[in-house]
Formats: sequence, C-alpha cells, structure tokens
Amino acid sequence: MNQFSTLIFSFLLLVSIQSCQDGHDAETETDVKSESTNSVKEISRKDVYKDQLFPKWLEARRTAQIGKSKSYEVFKDFSFKDELLKSNISFKHAITPDCAKLYKAAHYDHGTGVTIADVDKDGLYDIYFVSQINQGELWKNLGNGKFKDITTEAGLNISGKKVYVSASFGDIDNDGDADLYITTVKDGNVLFENNGNGTFKNISATSGTDLKAHSSGSIFFDYNKDGLLDIFVTNVGEYTTDRIGVFNVDDKDYRYYVAKEDAFYRHVKPEEAEQSILFKNLGSNKFQDVTSEVGLQNKSWSGDAIFVDVNDDGYDDIYLPNMQGADLYFENQKGERFVEKSKSIFPNTSWGAMSVKAFDYNNNGKQDMYITDMHSDMIAPESNGYDEEKIKKKSPMPESFLLTKGQSIFGNSFFKKTGPNKFEEVSDKLNLENFWPWGFSTGDINADGFEDLFIARSMNYPYRYQTNSLMLNNKGEGFLESEYILGVEPRREGRYAQPWYNLDCDGADKDHKECKDRSGQLTIWGSLGTRCSAIFDLDNDGDLDMVTNEFNDVPMVLISNLTEVHNELSFLKIKLIGTKSNRSGIGAKVILKAGKNTYTKIMDGKLGYLSQSDYPLYFGLGDAKKVDSIEVIWPSGVKQKIVDGIELKKEVEIKEQ
Repeated sequence: MNQFSTLIFSFLLLVSIQSCQDGHDAETETDVKSESTNSVKEISRKDVYKDQLFPKWLEARRTAQIGKSKSYEVFKDFSFKDELLKSNISFKHAITPDCAKLYKAAHYDHGTGVTIADVDKDGLYDIYFVSQINQGELWKNLGNGKFKDITTEAGLNISGKKVYVSASFGDIDNDGDADLYITTVKDGNVLFENNGNGTFKNISATSGTDLKAHSSGSIFFDYNKDGLLDIFVTNVGEYTTDRIGVFNVDDKDYRYYVAKEDAFYRHVKPEEAEQSILFKNLGSNKFQDVTSEVGLQNKSWSGDAIFVDVNDDGYDDIYLPNMQGADLYFENQKGERFVEKSKSIFPNTSWGAMSVKAFDYNNNGKQDMYITDMHSDMIAPESNGYDEEKIKKKSPMPESFLLTKGQSIFGNSFFKKTGPNKFEEVSDKLNLENFWPWGFSTGDINADGFEDLFIARSMNYPYRYQTNSLMLNNKGEGFLESEYILGVEPRREGRYAQPWYNLDCDGADKDHKECKDRSGQLTIWGSLGTRCSAIFDLDNDGDLDMVTNEFNDVPMVLISNLTEVHNELSFLKIKLIGTKSNRSGIGAKVILKAGKNTYTKIMDGKLGYLSQSDYPLYFGLGDAKKVDSIEVIWPSGVKQKIVDGIELKKEVEIKEQ
C-alpha cells in the first residue's frame, strides 16, 4: 500500500475509533480487553463499548426532539410501531466476511435493496428483500399486515452462489404484471419475467441483460418514448480482486470476490472504473446495450441513478450520483442521444453521493432533487455531537484523492428547482444535513399534502450506533426531525447491537486483530443499522407504512396508526395504465387539484435506494372534501383530464386514452 493509501486508511481508522467513543461514556479499549478471560456469555456483553449496546445519548436527543416538537404546526399526533413479529416475516439479511470477521473498508458495506409490487395482481403489495449473500426473498402480502414467504413457489430461486445488491420491479413486456431485475457483483445480473400469476421465469441470458460487473442500482424508464421500458444499470468500479473467498453459514458454503484492501482508493485509477450501461428494450423481452450509441459515456463510481426531466422538454434525463467524486448529469436529446451537461447545470455536487430522488417538496409543480452524501462523512473527523452532525465540513483529503477541483459539497445537497435547467442548493436551509446517510424514501406520512422523508443512517461494525431520521415536511418551508416523536426511535425492544462474529483466540483466529492480548472464545458485537426503505400502504388502511432492509439483521415493519387516530383525513391513490405509453405509466406526470391546492407527482417508481417499485401514487389531501381534477401527462405526450366521479379514500385507475 502506498503512502497516500495509508493516509486514507489512517483517517478511516480514526473515524472508527472516535465513532465508538463519540464522547458518550464509552468503555476504553483497555477496559474491554481486561475481561478477555471470562466466559463467552460474559464477554459477548462486555466485549463491546457500552455506548454500542446502550447508547446513552439517545435519551438526550429524544428529550430535545420532544421539546422542540411542541412548536411543530404540522400534524404529528400519530405514531409508528414495528410489527415485524406480527407480520410473520422471517427474512434476515446476511453479509460477506469483508463486512465482518475480515472487515475492510470496501463497497460491500453499501447494503442491498427492498422493493414492492403486486406480483400476483390480488390488489395487495408484496415485498422482495435483497440479501447480500443467500438469495433474496419474496414475501406475499396476505392482508391484515400478514405475509408469507413464496420465493420458491414463485420460481425466484437463483442457481449458483452470488453476491446481490439491488432489485427493481418493472413491466418490461406491457402485459400488466411486474417483472424483476436483480443486480450482482461480477456474477451476472438476473432478469425474471412474471408469468402473469406471481410466478417467474429466468430470462437473463436470452434477454441480453446478464451483465457481469460490479453492478449496483438499476432503474426502468422509457428514454425514447417507444412505449417499452428500458433498463439503466449503474456500475461502481473494480473494488474486488479475482480471488474467491468461501465461508460457511448454517452449514451452507457461500462464495464471494474478496475486496481489495485499498478499495476506497481505487477511484483515482481510471482503468478500474466501470461503465454504467443502458439496455434498450427491443420488444419480445430482448435488450441491447446502446450505451455508446446514445453517448452515455461515463465511468464514475456510481451506486444508483434517477431519471428526471431537468430541462422540462418532456424527455427524461439521467442524474448519476458519484460515490467518490463529482455527480454527472446527462440531458436527453429527444430520445436519440444523451449529452453530458454536468457542470453547466450542477457546478457543485456532493462529493460522496449515495442516494438521490426527485420530488416536489413545496408543491410549486417543479421537481426538486435531494442527494444524500455518505462518503464525505467517512473521510472527515467524526462529529462529537448532534449539533456538529448538522454542519458540513471541509475534507482533509488532497485534490489528488478528491479529483473535483474544489467543486464539491462535503455533505448532502438539495437542489431546489427554480426553472428549466436552474437550481439552487438549499440543503442547510431545509435542515437536511445529517451524518452517515445511505438511502432515503419519500412519502406523505401524515397525509397533509407534503412529501416527508425517511433517511436510513448507520455504519454498523466497527462503528457506533446511528439513528434513522424521519423528517416531516414543514409545509414546504423545511423539514422537522420527528423519529422520536413518531416512534421510529428507539428501536423495538431497545435493540442497538447484536453479535457480529465469533473468534477462537487460542486457535485459528489467534492472529486476528481483535485477539491481540486476548484468549479464549470471543464474540464481537456490531451496531444495528438501516441501509434502505420503502414507504407504501402495507395494510391497505389508507395511510403510509414503512419497511426497511437492515444490514445483517431482520427488517423493521413500521405500521402507522394515522387513520385510527385521524379518520377524517383524505387521500387518493392513483394507478396508471398506459396504452401508447408503457403499461405502468413510468415517466407520467400527475397533477391533482383540490380547492386552492395543487399537487404534482411523477410516476418514477423510485421508492428507495437500490430499488424501484411498481405501485400506485399516493396523494395525502389533509382535510379536503373533494378533488376538483386529475390531469395526467403521459410519456406519449397525451394529456388527459378527469373532473367527474372522483371518490376520496379510494384507488383510482386511470387508463391512457
């Protein structure tokens, strides 16, 4: 490892050490090691910082937030409860050794997705969880908050041992059911065609989409408006070696590509970048790589992407966050080509961008963009408290590592749209800076007409616990911290850490770094943490619930009681059926008017990080007594307006004329 790589990892090590301490009455390393001769049961509680198992600072934050919330004018008198046990969901996310016993700072720790669709068309939305190792699981919604694992009977078993990253639902053949695309690390992505009854057929090879790369996120969109959904796949870069690691979990052997020791340094080597790929839908479930043909040349280290009409010309452009460097923006030239206009439109972007979503936060009809920045927080000294977590910091790294010529935002960014191709960065004004953010989801969780945010934040082993953030939209003026007052924090049963891996310090693991000055059997603990989420009406009661995919743990199934405590609220769900446009209406703009209020949403399917879903649009309408009109601008250009027969508290189906 060269001198510069050593400098990087010195910073990461410093962050790791400080994160466990964080100024919150943590045990010292010496205190922990002195207990190493005790039994496994005793050690497994003492071989972890007190702050990891019992974060005392949570209570101070909870008290402060409850006090502050007394001045909130938005509706907040409801709560969420984790009903995982009642749901019967037994899925548990599993990780590679590079995130545990053989820990190294590599891109394996970015987590995996969770996505939803009504796969069998019974009117209930099912959940597909992605696991890093051990294939994902499809859980059928049985109603009343209950689920059943139907992975095998649905035909979603995947042959071979792979490392999985993301999953997206989209109707590739316009037959009215949701197909499924899953990305992997170097072992070939997988495309499943839905047979129409909730069972699937693997068409990866015949479709031409079985790309082998360090793939991450994927999105379905119709870039050329031919009525067929195309696939855009983001690839990170060569952060692994070709060496195969094998490990055993529950008497099953798993394989993975061992990560490079200096994975977070590799972005400075252009030859190790990987091209993200655009697959054009040719029809008949065939796809063609047209990346070069349409000018989408980029080799940024990207984990996810969105489509968004930045210049308001009716064609969907691509915004590509860069995990380590400047983000990229490609303008769609009437479905024929893309032209990169990154710096002319977005001169300064988040250096370590992770997740991105476009939505209208202030109901002015314009699509704004929020980008979370994870990696800037990993190359700057650790924050010492909550107030410092809200402050953007200058990176200590040299330009030879940053590669952005000083044009970086070291923290989250929120681009408020002021006109075609015009944005203002207002993340601090909106109270949207935070620490260790991964993916986020949007949804009107209090049904007042404004989109709220659930932001997954964590780092897991070997770092301290970090809370998730639930941000209520303050009527378009900013966002208000609400995770404690709405029951998202603290977690169910006060769970903040769990056993991460075991060591035999007198045997095979005696040279492991954690076995220094220790002996006997050792259990190493790690903090719990969320990577991504989906917001949807899980129990079909009219309010929005939340499901998470946790890193190396079971999910949270956060059920809202909003309709129970506020049964007068109004809402509307809108399901689109395209005819000339793609069947799901992906890319359609929906404008709903109720009295003096106008609400605008784009059907993009982007419910969360590393995922795309197939679901109806949800409009919270507060105390509205009627909807005056619904206008749909379809991807085909057809404009359709409905003014009669609109019932509140229903799902409205709109078919393209």
